[in-house]
Amino acid sequence: MTAPIPRDIPDLPVIPGRRTNLMPSSAPAGAVAPPVRRPLTAAYRLLLALAAIAAVTVELLLGSPARVLSHFAIQSTLLLAVVMLASAGRAWAARRPLPGALTGATLLYVVAAALVHHVLPADATPAFTMTDPTTTAALTGTAATLAALAPPALHTALPVAAVLDWLLLSPPARTRLAHAAAWLLYPTAYLTFALTLGALLPDGAARFLHPFQDIGRHGYQHVLGVSLLLLLALYALALVLVTADRTRPDPVRLGAKTGFRLQPPVG
Repeated sequence: MTAPIPRDIPDLPVIPGRRTNLMPSSAPAGAVAPPVRRPLTAAYRLLLALAAIAAVTVELLLGSPARVLSHFAIQSTLLLAVVMLASAGRAWAARRPLPGALTGATLLYVVAAALVHHVLPADATPAFTMTDPTTTAALTGTAATLAALAPPALHTALPVAAVLDWLLLSPPARTRLAHAAAWLLYPTAYLTFALTLGALLPDGAARFLHPFQDIGRHGYQHVLGVSLLLLLALYALALVLVTADRTRPDPVRLGAKTGFRLQPPVG
């Protein structure tokens, strides 16, 4: 029978030198503490996804589906619905969050579409709408209520709800500056598509998707200048998003309890 190993060896001389502390680990919290089920978060994201689908459906029923689907706000809202559905499933099943490059791009597009809607078409004549105004004016009862609620849901309520989810329910994804530049590829392609479509279509009220893209009214120089400013503003917004993601605290607190604690070396 072997004797137990003593915890402390007596008369052991102290090794000379400066006492050093352990450096903080760069490993993510998820590598130590596995994620847990978050049913409330899953329910919130599911409701957000259903609200996004409902708002898009109302717009599709009130206007030309092809034209409605051509709008950046509709496309970003559909992307938000897909991402929220996937995130809800992961929160319910205690799986890892979606990649930060995907969730960050979704948030950026939804917020950017809302800002463009509230700033640029504010003084448009006639008032900007994605659907047929005559069809909307003829609605009554519940249909009229849904038609009135869909635009503020698309351009205000859903973006605010997405920001709250990112701030209060999502851990920092440690996005990088390279993501900010990559996120501009889709908006650049969309602006090119919208300008090309407007140039190819015959003259009419439905020629351009947005009032600020009306080349016949503003001229090519003005429209291209506004488009360039939009891309620069979007890039600045992307940089703000990346910086905030890398500096904000973790609301989920995955690393609050890891089951063990590292202690400084003895001596």
